[in-house]
Amino acid sequence: MTVDLILTLYVAALGLVVGSYLNVVIHRLPRGTSTVLPRSACPFCGSLISPWDNLPLVSFVVLRGRCRRCRSRISWRYPLVEATAGFLFLACFTLFGPPPNRFFSSGSWVLAAGFACLLIALTAIDVEHLLLPDRLTLPGTLAGILLQPLLPWGGGFLDGLIGAVVGGGLLLAVYGAWYLLRRTEGLGLGDVKMLAMIGAFLGWQGAIEALMAGTLLASAVALGTMLLGRLGMQHKMAFGPFLAVGAVGVMLAVGAGFDPWPWLVGR
Repeated sequence: MTVDLILTLYVAALGLVVGSYLNVVIHRLPRGTSTVLPRSACPFCGSLISPWDNLPLVSFVVLRGRCRRCRSRISWRYPLVEATAGFLFLACFTLFGPPPNRFFSSGSWVLAAGFACLLIALTAIDVEHLLLPDRLTLPGTLAGILLQPLLPWGGGFLDGLIGAVVGGGLLLAVYGAWYLLRRTEGLGLGDVKMLAMIGAFLGWQGAIEALMAGTLLASAVALGTMLLGRLGMQHKMAFGPFLAVGAVGVMLAVGAGFDPWPWLVGR
């Protein structure tokens, strides 16, 4: 077994483990409980989940998606989050990692993966609760600014600060304009804070690119579901997941050596 293969398997396993913890965050954070203690338990019967029933992806397959004790169905969100985290860890390592056989020479890819984890958690919470918790977006914004010089694509602290101001300011302007025109909220302030966080990590151009991509994707999904008769005009749809997809897309595009900005502005 080559060193490259060992590192790949290690990074994938690390991503799956982190994804398992993200599931705890996604379940407990909106409920205001600790993400560390107590041990994980079945939400239906309350029985503690044993370590061998808590293996990322593997346990879901072995248990056939059901609790060992009460046989209640386990949400597909659990393996989906774990698999997504594993994939994004591998993607960040591949695009931003160090040269082969020098795994510990650079940790910048870990910061990229950490940013991806924030987006995964926010996406899942927003889908389930239509909520983007300040306990993730605000510390995430500060982290993006402070870590900006260490990010694989990063600049200086000022780049992160400007990105946060531009990202949050854009959606705040949309929020205010919509409220003045319609006297109702067209989006939540959580979306404003999330785009500020994205801007803190990706800079002001990255924030605009993520917003444009997320808006296009959200519009396409909304139009498609309305045509299928599954979404009414008054139905609320979480916007955070679309911002997250846009942000991940921008990050991976930069890692692959493609700058979306000239294409977006027609240069």
